[in-house]
Amino acid sequence: ELVQSGGGLVQAGDSLRLSCTASRRIGSGYAVGWFRQAPGKEREFVGEVFWSGGTPSYADSVKERFAISTDNAKNTVYLQMNSLKSEDTAAYFCAARATWLRRWDYWGQGTQVTVSS
Repeated sequence: ELVQSGGGLVQAGDSLRLSCTASRRIGSGYAVGWFRQAPGKEREFVGEVFWSGGTPSYADSVKERFAISTDNAKNTVYLQMNSLKSEDTAAYFCAARATWLRRWDYWGQGTQVTVSS
């Protein structure tokens, strides 16, 4: 189970950090990703990180503004969002998958981020 926290209403240009904590230890064979879905739009990939380490990858729309980090001791993945724009407004979801699969099998409950301009 993935439990999310964070989110809320912020002004354009502000920063916000989302957390995603796994109920059990995340193995090195897993990746954790972030997705978002705005009303009336399809779910969009934001970024992901392999639990075993390495550089996170990001969608072009958030590159240079968002950063994914992990705290292995807390089984937690963070999404630091800086320089937020109104177009970042969406429900944000974390998810986990086995690295050898493209299917995301585990999902957080989602958290709303609203950026006012």
